[in-house]
Amino acid sequence: MADEIADERIRPVRIDALAFGGDYNPDQWSEETWLEDIRLMKEAGVTMVSLPIFSWPQLEPEPGVYDWGWLDRILDLLHEAGIRIDLATATATPPSWLLRAHPEMAPWDSEGHRLEFGSRQTYCPSSPIWREHVARMARAMAERYGEHPGLAMWHISNEYGDHISRCWCPESAAHFRRWLQNRYGDLDGLNEAWGVNVWGQRYTSWEHIETPKKAPGPINPTKLLDFERFSSDAMLELFQIEIDVLREVTPDIAVTTNFMSMFRDLDYWDFAAREDIVTDDAYPEPADPTSHVGAALNYGLMRSLKGGRPWLLLESSASATSWRDVNVPKAPGRIRVESLQAVAHGSDAVMFFQWRQAKYGQEKFHSSMLGHRGERSRSFQETKALGHELKRLEAVRGTRVRSRVALVVDWDSWWGSSAVESLPSQRLRWDEQARTWHHALHTLGHAVDTVRATGPFEGYDLVVVPNLYITEQPQADALTAFAESGGTVVVGPFSGVVDATEKVHDGGAPGPLRALLGVEVDEQWPIADGLSGQVGYGAAELAVPHWAEWIEADADVEVRGGYASGVLDGHPAVTRRPVGDGAAWYVSAKLEHDGMLTVFRDILHAAGLPARDVVNVEAEAVTRADDTTDYTFLLNHGTDPVAFELPASGVDLLTGADATGRVELGAYGAAVIASPRAASVPFLTLTTTTE
Repeated sequence: MADEIADERIRPVRIDALAFGGDYNPDQWSEETWLEDIRLMKEAGVTMVSLPIFSWPQLEPEPGVYDWGWLDRILDLLHEAGIRIDLATATATPPSWLLRAHPEMAPWDSEGHRLEFGSRQTYCPSSPIWREHVARMARAMAERYGEHPGLAMWHISNEYGDHISRCWCPESAAHFRRWLQNRYGDLDGLNEAWGVNVWGQRYTSWEHIETPKKAPGPINPTKLLDFERFSSDAMLELFQIEIDVLREVTPDIAVTTNFMSMFRDLDYWDFAAREDIVTDDAYPEPADPTSHVGAALNYGLMRSLKGGRPWLLLESSASATSWRDVNVPKAPGRIRVESLQAVAHGSDAVMFFQWRQAKYGQEKFHSSMLGHRGERSRSFQETKALGHELKRLEAVRGTRVRSRVALVVDWDSWWGSSAVESLPSQRLRWDEQARTWHHALHTLGHAVDTVRATGPFEGYDLVVVPNLYITEQPQADALTAFAESGGTVVVGPFSGVVDATEKVHDGGAPGPLRALLGVEVDEQWPIADGLSGQVGYGAAELAVPHWAEWIEADADVEVRGGYASGVLDGHPAVTRRPVGDGAAWYVSAKLEHDGMLTVFRDILHAAGLPARDVVNVEAEAVTRADDTTDYTFLLNHGTDPVAFELPASGVDLLTGADATGRVELGAYGAAVIASPRAASVPFLTLTTTTE
């Protein structure tokens, strides 16, 4: 019932098909070209486009003087063609006249340099002038187009934090002080929280507090952590300003802002709570044959941000990007399989940046659906085929991904373990830990959701915590309750180290997690560059680069793996403790991928979950489902054939053919098998293709 109530409060996107299309910039082209664009969009099966994201200067060329005519015309043409509109508020970047009239709204970097107009996002998120004009422009757009029949949803700003996520200007400093006053109440509270007796950092006036610009040496870690929190909150306030305007003027239209996958600088849990639907911009690296694994984690976050609801892939690349040092194109077939991967992981859209490839500007070499060769371009031919293929997957729209495994994503721990210099090692990064752990689970056959450290954990059998550097008691209580009720918790190194104010917990790590895990960390034991330790795990020897820990285990703790080299030889490395009807594991070492496969295969089996014996990182299976049907996506992300064993017979929606037993896929191949919903999450094993 609670889920149904939440759904009633969320405004639906007004589109009755899987969204397919991309960013559209008609103001870069003649009106004759618009007609050609719409003809080709219809031919390609486009159902939605995003515009006018960067068009504020064209819509308001002078303060208070609007030119709506061109946008009126293109919106009407798109609607007449049956193409829905993801309508941007055009507030992604300020027009030059606004910045020249108010140079104080420009952002500063950490060395105190004012950044110049000439790119995008040239604004301070805290600037009251910028905020005033953003609200004004959003209102003008809403009042003009809020009742347009082609409007599918509102697209607020664009990729918050892409270029400016932190600002060190005087306005930001004043805003930071207000944020700190609200958090701590008075200077005594702030001084206590920041531990200012170290290095004589006590503050006697709020005005003495500045943004953490470059200093002679390491900066107070709690100040740095609070600046990360503040900067995310400042951007969230900016987002909320537009939300408030749009919901006042157009209360029934869904709002979103496009995320940037697993993005460090903004706490997407907070952002997603404010919007109606999650949207994401995803750009896996074509030069990396395993980039789809990272994409799977990104998509697991996107679908989890609003409790498993479908999300929308709002940007992806048809081939090469324009912003990497070397922009490698996508091989034929890779556009299709990567797009289908997003749908497999819960997206109800496949959108690209952009529709027509630009002739000028910073993105003229960024690929598009319609390349520089027009209809003859490979990108158009492949995306056109994809658009028609997506129509066969209409039954999948609105369904949810089935998963029994969740990974804890905690921005405080990400910031706290990466924003400062004074750590035991700079070689243990939260994001690398999360991706390494996810990579192992993905390879062993599991689609992985994400959760906060406080849950909710209902529906999962296994919750993994690659790192929880900052741990508070409510997080420990939630993880303990999950284990006691029969779940398996796995916690990684350098967890439970400090509280929310960066103070080391009494007794040291793992702090509030000690009772759950049954271990104490005597010392963190980072490994010097160029060296490596070892963990003995049954008959296997696992390499330990960069990080180990001297831990002591309680009597009821089972040692599953021990250090087998150096000073730590003979000490526990991987432990398991029974907790109620479940168990809690601690992995104290940073392990490489093969080592994580060994450990997680053991963890999965102990938890009663399957794990692939034959592994192939290029083979992926993900199931979306409604109340009656499982839709299992089989994907080959490589060029060598892969084969899956189906647990139940079904029909391949892409071909209409019956599917049973063994399904073999060629290079960049895909199948989507519809079968009656199984009682448990379908698990597909791999077989060799030489049998």
